[in-house]
Amino acid sequence: MAEKIIGREKETAQLLRALKSDESEMISVVGRRRVGKTYLIREVYKDHMSFQLSGLQNGNKDKQLANFSQEMSTTFADWTAEDHPKDWLRAFFILSEYLDAHREEGKRQVIFFDEVPWMATHKSDFLTGLSWFWNSWAERRQVVVVICGSAASWMVRKILRNQGGLHNRVTQRIRLYPFTLAETSAYLNKRRVRFTQYEILQLYMVMGGIPFYLKELLPGESVLQAIDRICFAREGLLNDEFNALYPALFENSEYHIRVIRALAGTQQGFTRTEILKAAKLPDGGRVSRVLEELIESGFITLYRTFGMKRKNVRYRLTDHYSSFYLRFIEPNQLEGAGSWMALGQTQAYKSWAGYAFENVCLEHLPQIKKALRIEGVYTSTGTFYKKGTAAKPGAQIDLLLDRHDGVINLIEMKFHAGPFKVSREYAERLVLKRDVFMAETKTLKRAAVVVIAANGVEVGEAGLEVVDNALGGNVLFQ
Repeated sequence: MAEKIIGREKETAQLLRALKSDESEMISVVGRRRVGKTYLIREVYKDHMSFQLSGLQNGNKDKQLANFSQEMSTTFADWTAEDHPKDWLRAFFILSEYLDAHREEGKRQVIFFDEVPWMATHKSDFLTGLSWFWNSWAERRQVVVVICGSAASWMVRKILRNQGGLHNRVTQRIRLYPFTLAETSAYLNKRRVRFTQYEILQLYMVMGGIPFYLKELLPGESVLQAIDRICFAREGLLNDEFNALYPALFENSEYHIRVIRALAGTQQGFTRTEILKAAKLPDGGRVSRVLEELIESGFITLYRTFGMKRKNVRYRLTDHYSSFYLRFIEPNQLEGAGSWMALGQTQAYKSWAGYAFENVCLEHLPQIKKALRIEGVYTSTGTFYKKGTAAKPGAQIDLLLDRHDGVINLIEMKFHAGPFKVSREYAERLVLKRDVFMAETKTLKRAAVVVIAANGVEVGEAGLEVVDNALGGNVLFQ
């Protein structure tokens, strides 16, 4: 049934458990657009799918109901045009009748509603109909109802925190994340696309672990060729994906895009106040909602500054494609195919790649903790920044692990084509960073320095006194 699925073991097991449950199950599935939610549900439940309906982007109530009628006629041979509903409550009445009439003895029915936020538009009363469908029909018939949406924050507000007829009705929750590096490697191997781990890292920094994007890679291409074709050729999938991505997820997406553009201009991240200034946005509840929605949907990440209060948290753009698009694709869209062959050799790319590699490391904290043999130790993640003055030096640490065993790991992340060599000058900078951190935070814990480099670290004599752990990019693939 689901043997062909790469990764997703935990999610597949959860879906199969729901299928074997003695009670009706309502499953909420959320995840970033293009992450593979629909494929996973259809693949796991393909032998039990009794009805499925996917919302139409920008479709009004009448178009959504027309789409419902079309799906009914496709699914049920005895569907008649006279049954076309005028509202969602009537649509769910009809659906329940047809499902009862076509029930197969001993076979669990699965009903799948995909991209629910597109169907549940303002004043559509879709959620009213869905509430009746669950409470008056589905809950009594040992069925599985799957509700799926890419707008994660909408799903949380309207489904998981529903205060009406759907309150506390969701029995299973699944959040689908992009592929890890290990899953990306397995997916590409399955498609006979052979790359080294370093090459996969380069691709991951551009498009992340999004299956829909990775599907574009072809056997026999170099990484440079693949990125150039997919991102810079005018017909390339990712040449203009950015302009469709946010409007597909968020109503009135102008603020969301302005926040993303602002965060793309900093490698240190911004506080809320800095975002408002850079994005030229007014302070207020709407901005708070926008930030929450971008976090829930996986585009930005919130990091606390070590030793500071919550108001000093920083927001960082962690969506790989958005970062790459704004830095390289958008400014060079008129150049067309061949652009990346030149751009990929520039200092601008090398600088951006360091930031992008940091984001990859931040996504793979479980793998880093395993490499440090602290997977069983409770840790909290943070950053540290101290602005320097004429009298006192400053320091910036983009990732630290505050451990409950008396140690704080200060992590340096480097993206190099070859092994990263810890020179005497670099070792002295590490000592300075560590000393500034200890003096400013006054922590009683021991600060242990970790250096992670894409192609390994050559510590050398200079680094032996300061580098406690040296890790290669291969640990991210575990």
